Amino acid sequence: MQQTVAHLGELDEQGRVAARALARRLIGTPEQARLFDDGSEQSTVPVRLRGIRVERARQFGDVYLALALWRGIGLEDLCERLLPIGKERVAWAKMTAVLVTARFCKPSSELHIAEDWYRRTALGDLLQLGDEEVNKDRLYRALDHLLRHKPALEAHLSKRCGELFAVQNEVLLYDITSTYFEGQAEANPQAQRGYSRDHRPDCKQVCIALVVTFDGFPLGYEVFAGNVHDARTLQTIVTVMEARHGILRRVWIADRGMASAGNLVWLRQTGRRYIIGALRAELKKFASALATSDGWRTV
Repeated sequence: MQQTVAHLGELDEQGRVAARALARRLIGTPEQARLFDDGSEQSTVPVRLRGIRVERARQFGDVYLALALWRGIGLEDLCERLLPIGKERVAWAKMTAVLVTARFCKPSSELHIAEDWYRRTALGDLLQLGDEEVNKDRLYRALDHLLRHKPALEAHLSKRCGELFAVQNEVLLYDITSTYFEGQAEANPQAQRGYSRDHRPDCKQVCIALVVTFDGFPLGYEVFAGNVHDARTLQTIVTVMEARHGILRRVWIADRGMASAGNLVWLRQTGRRYIIGALRAELKKFASALATSDGWRTV
């Protein structure tokens, strides 16, 4: 009776070579290295499957694409010009790249970016920037440096995205929101108590005015004191945006919070076109005219 104990391969030339190599490994006899490799032997390495583990797995695809966009719209070159290398250990342009890439891939706080997200991505390999070189303090300071160049950044993004994506800014939508502080914010003179959209009248806040195109592309923003009335921001925003992006025959669209008598007079007298929601008290004057479909056409 015959029993197969093990299969050592075929008895052709390659099989016999493999069998001899296996025998030498089993008895611990070293093999004489060949001077010339005839290509007949396939090299193999024994592996302990239980000893295999995955180390330093990193997210790659999203950060690679985000970094390509960062470079494609010219932000890398712009930031290197605006933030030249000085005495800092890590260039501010690189820290800006980390912030922008994180905003693309995983919007979160600077603390989360530094202590969790960045360490799980391949961004450090792509930027040649070690995990220990990215911390929340450096990210915060990078934001301070960027703020000084806000007008230049907004102008560049508007121009470049207009070239790449045909972004039109003939129609602009304007609105204002607020964000509050849990602390006293004593070092921030704009932090004031005012109308709280977050229902936190006990907290100081600032108001953020945002202008976007008809397609939703952000054109720019400004920060106002937390106690400013919405209507008091309109003339400032229109003037600032026109100074940065040129005076065109734009149409400004805003809600009724901007519809003060002074704003409407100013818009008319300066020849600016606008669509602004009417105050509730004014709607009664136009209710009957709006109720009929005569004289209207689709545009």
